[in-house]
Amino acid sequence: MSLKIERIQPKNRLLAWVEDRLPAVSFIAAHTSRYYAPKNFNVWYYFGVLALVVLVNQLVTGIFLAMHFKPSAAEAFASVEYIMRDVEWGWLIRYMHSTGASLFFVVIYFHMMRGLLYGSYKKPRELVWILGMLIYLLLMAEAFMGYVLPWGQMSFWGAKVIISLFGAIPWVGESLQHWVMGDYVPGDATLNRFFSLHVVALPIVLLFLVTIHVLALHEVGSNNPDGVEIHENTGPDGKPVDGIPFHPYYSVEDLFSTTIFLLLAAFLIFFAPTVGGLFLEHDNFTEANPLVTPEHIKPVWYFTPYYAMLRVVPDKILGVVVMGAAILALFGLPWIDRGRVKSVRYRGLGYKVALGVFVVSFVLLGAVGIGAIASLLPRMLGEGTDVNLIENWIGRVLLAGYFGFFAFTWVYTRFGFERTRPVPERVT
Repeated sequence: MSLKIERIQPKNRLLAWVEDRLPAVSFIAAHTSRYYAPKNFNVWYYFGVLALVVLVNQLVTGIFLAMHFKPSAAEAFASVEYIMRDVEWGWLIRYMHSTGASLFFVVIYFHMMRGLLYGSYKKPRELVWILGMLIYLLLMAEAFMGYVLPWGQMSFWGAKVIISLFGAIPWVGESLQHWVMGDYVPGDATLNRFFSLHVVALPIVLLFLVTIHVLALHEVGSNNPDGVEIHENTGPDGKPVDGIPFHPYYSVEDLFSTTIFLLLAAFLIFFAPTVGGLFLEHDNFTEANPLVTPEHIKPVWYFTPYYAMLRVVPDKILGVVVMGAAILALFGLPWIDRGRVKSVRYRGLGYKVALGVFVVSFVLLGAVGIGAIASLLPRMLGEGTDVNLIENWIGRVLLAGYFGFFAFTWVYTRFGFERTRPVPERVT
């Protein structure tokens, strides 16, 4: 399906003059009122537009924070305190930005889950999936650099631990580590380059990728819960019989879902912006001190599954390789999954079980990375339990469950073991 842009001639003379030279109205119409989407979208399809809403929030609040932030080791923490205490509504802008970062990953993880459920990575949407994964990688880099900027205890030590991973690269690791930091320890040079990348370079690339992601999606058409290609069944007028215009039908639904989402976000921002230390760790409200190591160094919750992979693998280099492979496997999913059926509704029982194990493994790896399982073990097994040993083995089992999904899916679909249900010719 190719998205055709039909020219619109506005009645307003000024708009018509502009449209003749820059067909903006025609372009917008092609992606809204003249873009036909499947009529059976469900709640899983809300998270794409919610991701755009949070992206706008991050860009706008980030601009205002950058006006008062000072990227130096001597002034960064104090400038954040100044924003929180002395800038009018500064505390609100800061919490909108910090809470928005976590909410960004909440909606992104749900958005990715929808892709796994309904096979949105399959032909002809492989490029859409790849672009989405690039956005995910870029978001992780953007979030990490933004987390370092407040220059609290966890910012400093988190930066030191994560940047030290570059040191695991053979031959060039140590030099690369010092080059990224700009020094032998995180300091002024680190803050300056992270600030530049976080505020200028990465957002530009992110906006470019998001634009290309949406354009690529509209070129091939949206997937749906049945995995049926609606553009293969058109009426006499050439329009999909199982499709409806995105605007006003889905734009109104998106407005409703956005309102509910903003109400929930406002509740968090006003009543529990740190979410008990999950969104903002308590140690990060203390200024960075290179001479005092926090009791527990851990990243923000959305990085904890990958952090757990580093912890449970005994070798540092191997841990970095495993963490990288965990992300690369997601990139390769369009070619790992050889199944002919897209939607989980009609897939075999084996795939459904494997997907469930994958999701549970990823969530519990996050619990391992954040230390939740370690805190529960003494209560369950009694004092004197070797918590680290048991936690490591639990993490390794979960790691096997994570990678097992990709290995099982390839064998299950490559050699014809999957028994699927008949897919309807039209959406249900």
